[in-house]
Amino acid sequence: VQLQASGGGLVQAGGSLRVSCAASGRTFSNYHMGWFRQAPGKEREFVAAISRDGGQTYYADSVKVRFTISRDNAKNTVYLQMNSLKPEDTAVYYCAASSRVVTTEGIEYDYWGQGTQVTVSS
Repeated sequence: VQLQASGGGLVQAGGSLRVSCAASGRTFSNYHMGWFRQAPGKEREFVAAISRDGGQTYYADSVKVRFTISRDNAKNTVYLQMNSLKPEDTAVYYCAASSRVVTTEGIEYDYWGQGTQVTVSS
C-alpha cells in the first residue's frame, strides 16, 4: 500500500492542525494505521494508532487528550487532529500501515508514508 501524508505546516503554540494520510494500492480497511513523529536529533516516536475498523485507538501519553486519530475507510484516509499544539510537537509526522496488529511499535508496521512537517512556533 502507498501512503501519502499531507496537511503539515507552521502553526502558533496553542493552535490546531489536521494532518491526513491517503492510502492507495491495496484495501485500506485491511490495515491498522499509526502516526509517528521524528524531531531533529531525536528518535522516531509513536504518536497514535487506530484499528482497522476504527474501534480501537491508542495514544502516546504526551499527546493524549490533545490529539485525535480517526479514519474514513470509504476515503482510504487516516487523520490526526492536533489541538493545543506545543513547540515540542514540532517534528516530521509519518503515517504507517500494519497488516497484523494495532500497536505502538514501529517495527510492526509494513508501510510508511513520506512524512509531513509540522512546526509549532512559541
